[in-house]
Amino acid sequence: MVTRRQGREWALQMLVQFDLNPPESVDSAISAFWDQQVALESDALAAEVREARVIFTSTNPRDLASLAEVREFAEVRVRGVWSDRESIDAELEPYLDNWPFYRLGTVERAVLRLGAWEIKNCTNIPVPIVINEAVDLAKWFSESKSGRFVNGVLDRLGKRVRSGAAEGSCSPD
Repeated sequence: MVTRRQGREWALQMLVQFDLNPPESVDSAISAFWDQQVALESDALAAEVREARVIFTSTNPRDLASLAEVREFAEVRVRGVWSDRESIDAELEPYLDNWPFYRLGTVERAVLRLGAWEIKNCTNIPVPIVINEAVDLAKWFSESKSGRFVNGVLDRLGKRVRSGAAEGSCSPD
């Protein structure tokens, strides 16, 4: 089963790619990302089959539906973050303690953007969950010190943004 965590990982990977090589078309870049994922998965599966470690691959409708939902989950975030990145960057900058946004590492920048977008737009997801996911992503894709930095920035942003925020949700739920 594919999880929201996997969706966030995919979203982060796309955002890092976009940050390093800005796409002309977000839709075509997202499509190219999924094509790349399918190719990587096919190569990995072929290697496992050759080594006789895999006997059955899932065609379970629930697994396939889960994959579609998580892909949409990732795409909503990527499109939202990418279209709002300038305002997100401006909103995050005061919490960077005199550290210019452009000097952040690419992964940290993408994690902060993703977390900030979720805090602002996904009020159905509690801030501590958004922060925990962001910290885990920062630690996994960068270094352990990044987790503390991301935690501090998003915690301060979350306290300001969510105080008095209207209830709502970002889709898909």
